Formats: sequence, structure tokens, C-alpha cells
Amino acid sequence: MVFTRLRATVPLLLAFLLPAAAQAGQVQLRVEAGQGLLPVSGPQRIFLRVGIEGADLPVSARAPINVALVLDRSDSMQGQRLEQAKEAIGLALEYLRPADTVSVVAYDDEPEVLVPAAPLFERQYVERVISDIQAKGRTALYGGVVQGAAELRKYLDESRVNRMVLLSDGMANVGPSRANDLGQLGQQLGGEGISVTTIGLGLGYNEDLMAALADASDGNHAFAESPAELSEIFGHEFGELTSAVAGDIVIIIECRNGVRPLRILGRKAVIEEGRVVARLNQLNAKQEKYLLLEAEVPPGSAGSSLDLASVRVTYNNLLTKAKDHLSSEIRAGFSASAGDIERSVNKGVMVSATEQIGAEMDSRAIKLKDQGDVASAAKTLQEKTEYLSSQALKLQSERLQEQSNRAEAAAAAVAAPSASDAWSRVRKEIRSDQHGIQNQQSYR
Repeated sequence: MVFTRLRATVPLLLAFLLPAAAQAGQVQLRVEAGQGLLPVSGPQRIFLRVGIEGADLPVSARAPINVALVLDRSDSMQGQRLEQAKEAIGLALEYLRPADTVSVVAYDDEPEVLVPAAPLFERQYVERVISDIQAKGRTALYGGVVQGAAELRKYLDESRVNRMVLLSDGMANVGPSRANDLGQLGQQLGGEGISVTTIGLGLGYNEDLMAALADASDGNHAFAESPAELSEIFGHEFGELTSAVAGDIVIIIECRNGVRPLRILGRKAVIEEGRVVARLNQLNAKQEKYLLLEAEVPPGSAGSSLDLASVRVTYNNLLTKAKDHLSSEIRAGFSASAGDIERSVNKGVMVSATEQIGAEMDSRAIKLKDQGDVASAAKTLQEKTEYLSSQALKLQSERLQEQSNRAEAAAAAVAAPSASDAWSRVRKEIRSDQHGIQNQQSYR
């Protein structure tokens, strides 16, 4: 009897543990469920993970780049900060080719176009203009972004990698300055195919504002406490720019057979009845990005299975300049065996879900701290510490344990005064880590 059951169970488990995969052109699609088997006792919740991964890319085959460098030159950038920013930008320019288009905007009380958008035929001229930048005035950050976008639009093309790289060390104090203002601007730019990477320098900038702009435009966000970190960050950013394989990515999930989508974790998406639509601006070679859906599945009988959803992905192939598409489906089975259900857990999917839930706890903790409720903020971060540690053990994940350790350190720092460098540093680290997790940023 035992051997008969094993022969029946193993193929069933394998059938639902294997991810549904498809590949076309430069992108591979993998659709996975958090567990292959569900209990038969009533409606169940499940995580569905739609992952897209860029293929390896020969350096010679990369897409053309259209980049705007938007640099804060306000008074606070005096000295080492501005000099190391110039040096980092100069090194980053080495990643570009003459046919790539570059523009440079600097802002103080108002933005100024120092290098209008044009192919990089005169690299030394651009480097000389950057080296001559001097610090002065206040911080018209919003205006700098608007001007940088205007330059990008001169060469805006869906076959290019269109990116703005924004560096600031201070609070926006000229023009719109709320996180919501920059988030709306980022959403507009993202809709045009422009991603904005934001780099915050030091402890004086507004991380909520900078992260909101990056989030809404599907860009990167980085925190550089010291100017010495800028060269590494710019290197990562421009290395990513030169490895893009897909753009204007649309992911559509169609839930089936009474499966009800509840929410998307981490990313923004539109949920209408049983349909989920999300957009991403760019995917790089050897990088995976994903959409994580929590859904409710109607009850089923032991031994039966259910088609949960179909998935369709469309994207611009930046190498062939063609519109490619991928499709796949995902299903799950039902079992009355607790052991079989436990063995069907997909650890990779559940690690992703755990990370996203931890990022949500970060948002709650920061909000509580900002409201002056230090005890509740510390409790939330401690709960995150324990949750991640428990899941790390269950899922055998070193990555989750490392995040648990960081959460524990953050919980200890919550008691510091809100205006202190200690809390400012931790708050910026939390926001940067949170953005990296929610957007699957290739560097942090």
C-alpha cells in the first residue's frame, strides 16, 4: 500500500511543482504557484509569481541609449560632493558609444541645460562642461526633472533605452516638493517610456520624494551616504543601461474558473474583476523581474486539479526592434494529505512573497515613526525580524535571514530622535532596500 501511494503521489507532485515556462526572442517567462497542491477545506489563498528574465546579451548587440544626466548644483553640493559626482559621471560616460545620445542638466534656483541632447560624438566637450559646474543657490529639483525629460524627448524612441539619472543631496525647496508631486511626474514619464533613476547623496535629501519618483517611473533608487560611493553606483547604473534587452513590457494575468485576484505585492497594477494588468519599462540581460499576485482559489476535491490563470506578456525586443509576445498557463491540484501539500511548496515563490510582505511592514513602521509612535514602529520592525527569521528557517533562505538581521538593527535605531543622523541613515537604508525588493533592482 505504501509503495502504491508513493507511485501515485510523486507524479502528481511533480506535475504541479514544475513551473510553466515559455521563451521568445530575448525574454523567458516563468509562471509559478506558491504551492502545487491546495487543501480541500474551503477557499484557499495562493501566491502566483509571473517572472520574466532577460537572455544573455553580447556587448556588441546592445540597444542604443538616450540618457539625461540631471545634477544638483545647489550650495549644499560644495566641495567633495560635487567633485566626486563629476568624477563618477565622467567614469560613467565611458560606458557610452558615440551614437548614444546624452544631455546634461544642472539645477540650483532653476534648471539649466548645459549640454543639449545630441549623439556623444564630442565626449571631451561633455566632460569639460561637467568639470566646470560650480555649486550655488537652492534646489529646484522638480524643474530639473522636467527639463531633463524635455531633453530626452528630442530622441525618445521605443527602440532606445530612455533613462534619466537624477542626483541630489538636499530637500527640494523651489517648485513642487511633495512626494506625491514627484510621484505623479514619475508616472507621466513612465507612461512615455522614460525611467528615472534617483541617487540620494548624504543624509539631507528627501528619500520619500526620490523613491516615489523612481517607483512611479520604474527606475532605480540608490542611497550614497558618502560621495566616495558615487562611482560604484554610477558604474552599476550605466552597466545596466548597456544591457537592456526589452522595453515597454505589459503583463496580463487572466484568472480562470472562479479564481479571484486579491492584490499585487510590491508593484503597481490594475485589477479589474478577474484580470490583472501591469507595465514595466525595461528588462536587462540576466535580470529577472516579477509580478506577484495573491489570489483566492475556490474549493476543490482531493485528486482534482484546476486551471488558475493564463498569462500573456508583450514587449519591445530592443535588439530586433520587433514586438514579441509570450504566453503560459498555471494550474494547481487539491489534496487531503498535509504532507503532500507541504512538499508541494515552491520555496522560491514563497521567499519572494516573504520579502514583499516584509517591505510592506517597513512602510507601516516608517509611517508610525513619522507620526511619533516610536513604540509601535519598533514593535512592527521587531515583528518583521521574527517573521523573516521564521520564514528563513522554514524556506532555508540565507537571504531572508540577512534581511531579518537588518530589520533587527533598524528596530534598535527607531528609538533615536527623528532629526538625528542615526535615524535618518536607517530610514534611507530602509527606503532604498524596500525599493530594491519591490522593483527587483539589479543593484542596491
